[in-house]
Amino acid sequence: MPARGVRAAARRAAIATTVAVAAMTLVAGPTGMSGTADAEPPNLTSVPSQLPEDIDALIPAPPVEKLSRIPERSRIPGASRELQELREAIMPSPSGDRFFDHWPAGLAARAPGEVLTTRSVTRVAQPLVVVPLRSARQVKFRTADANGAPMFGTATLLVPAKAWTGPGARPVLINNSPIVALGTKCTTGFTYAHGFTNNTNETDLIPPYTQLALDRGYAVLVPDHTGPRMAYAEPYVAAHVILDSVRAAAALDPANFARGPIAMVGYSGGAIATHGAAKLATRYAPDIAGRFVGAAIGGVPADYRSLAGAMNANLASGVFHAAMLGVARERPEVLRMSNHLARWLATSEIRNICTDDMGNLGIAHLPTQLLSTDPDPFHSALAEKLFEVTSMSDLEASMPLLIYHGRYEWWVPASQARALFAQQCALGATAIYREYGAEHVSAAALGFPDTATWLDDRLRGLPAPDGCRR
Repeated sequence: MPARGVRAAARRAAIATTVAVAAMTLVAGPTGMSGTADAEPPNLTSVPSQLPEDIDALIPAPPVEKLSRIPERSRIPGASRELQELREAIMPSPSGDRFFDHWPAGLAARAPGEVLTTRSVTRVAQPLVVVPLRSARQVKFRTADANGAPMFGTATLLVPAKAWTGPGARPVLINNSPIVALGTKCTTGFTYAHGFTNNTNETDLIPPYTQLALDRGYAVLVPDHTGPRMAYAEPYVAAHVILDSVRAAAALDPANFARGPIAMVGYSGGAIATHGAAKLATRYAPDIAGRFVGAAIGGVPADYRSLAGAMNANLASGVFHAAMLGVARERPEVLRMSNHLARWLATSEIRNICTDDMGNLGIAHLPTQLLSTDPDPFHSALAEKLFEVTSMSDLEASMPLLIYHGRYEWWVPASQARALFAQQCALGATAIYREYGAEHVSAAALGFPDTATWLDDRLRGLPAPDGCRR
């Protein structure tokens, strides 16, 4: 081998060794050290300053298609064409269903919640929910993205065959299913339109909040709260989609959706959405905010700084990085900090994964620090901004809250759910907190009976209990 080739190979080997050592240090934490441990987890620390440059020297940039026209979903006013092309490259592939794929023209001229198109899915949805249905319709409507720009949203409206015989108008339950996914075929709406597929998440139908509500005569609204960009874990997108789905449902079917009280429920990824909507209702949708009588938020990822410490560089890193990609789709400034390795991953088929495959990615224990052009990404100005924005810590929920969590959660720590409860109490909200002796998955099942009863009480008009100390 020529001398130049030997030197290049040696440099690549040295870089690879540095990367491996840095990764092992972040995964395992520093060893052989004495003295007081740092307050911050070692997996949030910086890597050697030259490492980002070395990684990009080792790994070439991925090919990104040059586009003659930037699609509407990927346009970034004032940004370079290169960044907009990269944004398009990380977007999910089409589902093959025009209802979910087509981005309508002229959205800026439409009002939030304005109905764009509808269709019946009763034939497919009926065997899924089991409870007899009068109708199952999907609505496509105008909403807003994380930055307030116009986009579309979709939701499924379920009306039971059972007549409502209670006082007042038929109540409405919004079931924000845990859409913990990046692909367009992974949503609850896709399941209601196409039935069970390899991409179906069992949490579309379990726990059976939808079925129980229908059996009690309530109407049910199921928003696809990740939006058309599949912005998993982005709370502003989710809130806008949920609130505009109420406006759209009321316009489409006023007899069943326009007048009755509304309660929301969401667990895990669905809790991110419910948390966002509960806090943004008065600000974003004051015309409907007064109809909300309660929001149940379970297993909530409320503090992304806390999640980073719990999920980076371990088996949870696949889910954590998928959430980062979901947020980056709506907040493309994140892409500017992504290195070549991150861009290879984000433009690969990972951009289409559903829940089960997302979890499998954690086997690599890949530290986020190895995906960034900043050697200390968790302490960057961008990270600080995102931690603050996504926590919504200064916003009071405009409706009573039930916050519940597993005591033994290790990746979504109960401490941040307790902090959310304390924060809302301090802001003046009506809230209660319940904790179960369980981890993330089993807490969803253990909390179901109490949560279903709490939601039913709210929709029946009973006063919400308040666990806050005034």
